[in-house]
Amino acid sequence: MYRSHTCGELRLSHINQEVTLAGWVQRVRNMGGMTFIDLRDRYGITQLSFNLEKDVELCEKARKLGREFVIQIGGIVIERESKNKQLATGEIEIEVSSFSVLNASDTPPFTIEDDTDGGEELRMRYRYLDLRRNPLKQNLQLRHKLAIETRKYMDALEFMEIETPYLIKSTPEGARDFVVPSRMHGGEFYALPQSPQTFKQILMVGGYDRYFQIVRCFRDEDLRADRQPEFTQIDCEMAFVEQEDILNTFEGLVRHLFKSVKGIELPEFVRMFYSDAMAKYGSDKPDLRFGMEFVELNDVAKNQGFQLFDDSELIIGINASGAGEFTRKQLDELTDFVKRPQIGAKGLIYCKVNEDGTFKSSVDKFFDQEKLAAWAVKCDAKPGDLILVLAGETNKTRKQMNELRLEMGNQLGLRKKGEYRPMWVLDFPLLEWDEDSQRFYAMHHPFTSPKLEQAHLLDTDPGKVNANAYDMVINGVELGGGSIRIHDQDLQSKMFSILGFSKEEAQKQFGFLLGAFKYGAPPHGGIAFGFDRLAAMFGGTDSIRDYIAFPKNNAGRDLMIDSPSTIADDQLDELSLLVNLKSE
Repeated sequence: MYRSHTCGELRLSHINQEVTLAGWVQRVRNMGGMTFIDLRDRYGITQLSFNLEKDVELCEKARKLGREFVIQIGGIVIERESKNKQLATGEIEIEVSSFSVLNASDTPPFTIEDDTDGGEELRMRYRYLDLRRNPLKQNLQLRHKLAIETRKYMDALEFMEIETPYLIKSTPEGARDFVVPSRMHGGEFYALPQSPQTFKQILMVGGYDRYFQIVRCFRDEDLRADRQPEFTQIDCEMAFVEQEDILNTFEGLVRHLFKSVKGIELPEFVRMFYSDAMAKYGSDKPDLRFGMEFVELNDVAKNQGFQLFDDSELIIGINASGAGEFTRKQLDELTDFVKRPQIGAKGLIYCKVNEDGTFKSSVDKFFDQEKLAAWAVKCDAKPGDLILVLAGETNKTRKQMNELRLEMGNQLGLRKKGEYRPMWVLDFPLLEWDEDSQRFYAMHHPFTSPKLEQAHLLDTDPGKVNANAYDMVINGVELGGGSIRIHDQDLQSKMFSILGFSKEEAQKQFGFLLGAFKYGAPPHGGIAFGFDRLAAMFGGTDSIRDYIAFPKNNAGRDLMIDSPSTIADDQLDELSLLVNLKSE
């Protein structure tokens, strides 16, 4: 055996035992007559000691070791004179009697420490070295724990974990597909799944009424800190259920994960309609850790001679409680913030409520103290508060104010780490209209059921129909989303028609699903959670990359293996692609 114990295992109870350890050299410290080596493996660090007086040759050999050398040592566990309370093994050390080098190492391009000197790009290029650092190890352990606890919970409720295919059919809805050319069927292509949506519905038709899968999915889309071209979902589906069954089941899952992994009891899950979330917060994933709900000011701000307000469809304000002491510089910075191209506001109006009850605003020319007092009443603003106002077209202004609200939450320290406010957002619109293509698109996907009491509007005013859809949101992060599905063939065919599919196109793309619905499809619904995003939330960060063993960068590249890359002409020829490239 290469080792009798791990480097994180030994304690005072092991004193005088002969042990064998193996691992990587973290650092070598020469202290005159003594040499100390920190030996590291996945489980921890153990200090090794070499005494020059006891064995000159062994000590000299140890002093030649470099960082990240892989070694095996034998020795006796002894009590440390200078204990290190920061280490689990900090009360003991190994008095080494023999060791061998299993593999030498070049000098690493960055230090393998918790606080490394390596930049992100460098660490991604040498990911195999970065994976040795404690932060990444802990992140992947957290991810593993979440997966184990998910499977425990789902198994206890009699869900079956069933694998679905990775080589499937490309469909025109949703994000772009990654496509895979077929060698055996020249000119034809598979697609990698954006989700197992149709397959899990087929499983419901097949009688597997409780399905789940921790599954890899693929979307060819622009990347962000919380988005990767390949990602992992906790994918779930249930038959013979209504919306309430789904909400209760998966609220239970998330409660179980927070309790078992973080020891946290989540508070009540607030339920909010999509329309209310947009009106109050300008977002379908509001952060409820703090207030600052939007207040509509049209009735007290219009028709006062201020053209921006008079020409605007919507005027909304937020009350930043206690921010009345903001300086002119801070207010100018907020104005610059909302004017950024990513936000796009034309400007920012403010009104301070002074400690003596008077008002100071950026529009004093148009609004006297009495009119500003009406703003304060509507916003419930008290002395020391700051009212911030935006105006313009309704949807754009709400989105802009959402960004400003979150920024104020950050500046005032209201978005507290370790505090969790979960919610369900319900009754999303079924469809959204695209002006460029002059057609409806499914807001979630084409298989989402309308609210049945509104289904008659599909023939006359489909834009007013709400979906039987729901998202789980915690602290402004959408962790999961799903819907009750259409299980009736005629209703599904009508949805395809509204989305612009001809009968022939619908049959070509989804004929297998429509065919399955002819044979007794049960009522069913489901949800999918972003597993990478869930892990990042549990770890307390925004970026998902450090919770994925081998992530891509912002350009969608794997810097370690240099992918994507070109392939040889003979491979292209086999795939019937070379002739197309030559013709171009």
